[in-house]
Amino acid sequence: MNTTHLSAKTKLQWLKRWRSLGQFSLTLSLLFNGLAGLVLILQAGLLAFIVNAVLFKQATLTSLTLELALLLALLPIRLGLIWGANWSATEAALRIKQQLREQLYLQIQTLDSIGLKDDSNGQIINTLTDKVEALEGYYARYLPTMSSLAWLLLAIFITVLGLDRISVLVMLVTAPLIPLFMMLIGQGTEKRNQQQWQTLSRLSAYLLEVLQNITALKLFNTSKKEAHVLAQLSDHYRISTMQVLRIAFLSSLALEFLASVSIALIAVLIGFRLMWGEMDFFAGFFVLLLAPEFYLPLRSLGTHYHARLEALGALDSIVVLLASSASPSALKHSETLANPIQTVHFQQVGVRYADERIGLKPLSATLKLKQSIAIVGESGAGKSTVLQLILGLQAPSSGQILLEEHPLTTAVRGQWWQQIAWIPQRPHLIAGSVLDNIALGVKQPQRDQVIAAAQQAYAHEFIQTLAHGYDTLVGEGGVRLSGGQVQRIALARALFKNAPIWVVDEPTAHLDAETERLIQAVLYQIGRERTLIMVTHRLQVLAQMDWIWVMSQGELVAEGTHEQLLANSSPYQTLLSPFEEGRE
Repeated sequence: MNTTHLSAKTKLQWLKRWRSLGQFSLTLSLLFNGLAGLVLILQAGLLAFIVNAVLFKQATLTSLTLELALLLALLPIRLGLIWGANWSATEAALRIKQQLREQLYLQIQTLDSIGLKDDSNGQIINTLTDKVEALEGYYARYLPTMSSLAWLLLAIFITVLGLDRISVLVMLVTAPLIPLFMMLIGQGTEKRNQQQWQTLSRLSAYLLEVLQNITALKLFNTSKKEAHVLAQLSDHYRISTMQVLRIAFLSSLALEFLASVSIALIAVLIGFRLMWGEMDFFAGFFVLLLAPEFYLPLRSLGTHYHARLEALGALDSIVVLLASSASPSALKHSETLANPIQTVHFQQVGVRYADERIGLKPLSATLKLKQSIAIVGESGAGKSTVLQLILGLQAPSSGQILLEEHPLTTAVRGQWWQQIAWIPQRPHLIAGSVLDNIALGVKQPQRDQVIAAAQQAYAHEFIQTLAHGYDTLVGEGGVRLSGGQVQRIALARALFKNAPIWVVDEPTAHLDAETERLIQAVLYQIGRERTLIMVTHRLQVLAQMDWIWVMSQGELVAEGTHEQLLANSSPYQTLLSPFEEGRE
């Protein structure tokens, strides 16, 4: 995902597209609002008729029993219609949010790591929660008000036109000023809303990262420093929020003032003409009752316009997340890969990062699988980049990678991953049980198979010592386990998957000698039975590998067996020299 800002036109197109998810409820809300408007006009007419009859036609309340009963009956009817309109609009907003979140969850599941790698978990969670939630005001309040505004104003306008043309003229002059003023304010508010959402995204992402690494922060005594950074981010968010609220309150005050002045102007003009005998009381009172209702939707629109701006400000990351994902149909109709893949071809594959750093110079080579393969080199040589490319977690800037004859694209990536067991340098454990983490992605795993995988990974003994054995909750990221224990659970996870190809990135880094020895023993056996592609700094294992790639400064400088490279490759000899000296 990227942070490119979408145009207002594009955002409105997306909002219109999602409107169809709750179209029935929105239409029902519009119908209820329309009927409530007609009842309102009827109520105002009845009230004006009753007051005019009592004051000027000597009618008694007894003679107006039918009119009074109808007026009282219309009150609960109107309240019920208003409630129905609000309920329908809220139901539509809830339905849209629910289905939109389902779409986002589905897209995240189908979205590869190329699309997600620039976004932290906190930003993604913020998109799924707060930013989707921000759409409710648009669909539940702004859109129903906007949809019912035109015909309601037209109905009142036509009614007043038959009673008083001067009041109609005042309405024609003053009514357009409210939405005009509202849009002028909105031009500056939209930018501040976007800045507010960006600040909230950064704050959410940073807070989640801090919480996930709180143990390390405590160990290295940096928790106070991070708390200070969080306080600064929170204060920045508070200031940006208050700036938006200040504009919202001031604009609402200005719109209320403009509407009040317009109503007062109509009232004054009606009052003078009643005093001079130029206007009938019924007509004047009727118009005076309708004038506030004429400006009320405009005032409401001004208030709810900020809900529109908030929705537009929250829309960027939602749309980008949806647009950057692979469609399920693409995976469904993809080409069928051989199982397992025999060769991986690099055809002029190069990687250049956004800051113009070169991660990998154009590489043309072939990896023959069904053997153990090591990728070695100094730090920053491009080893992990090659691994990320093989896994499909990194998109090449140039060239292409072929699995047999199939390009490694989104359409085949899902099938490719099914053939791979992946053990990163720092495995991630979910906030579930030990069993859930070993059988990750399997709904109802066989417990004996999980235990067998754990025994092969030398993890069964320490799992048995945990409070609830395989049902022990390990916490997000495995915070309740040591690094060696996490690595052995990751190894058990790979064994449980039973994939034909293993891809491993420095599995024994930062581990104690005993844990390293156990994991190396398992990997040695895997290398004899399946394809093993491993990035390693442990040069003592290289003699056991069938094939070795030597990387240097983003370039493949040599490949061959341990014996061939030891005899003919000076970069490989340079890498081995500290180890040889240590052995002596």
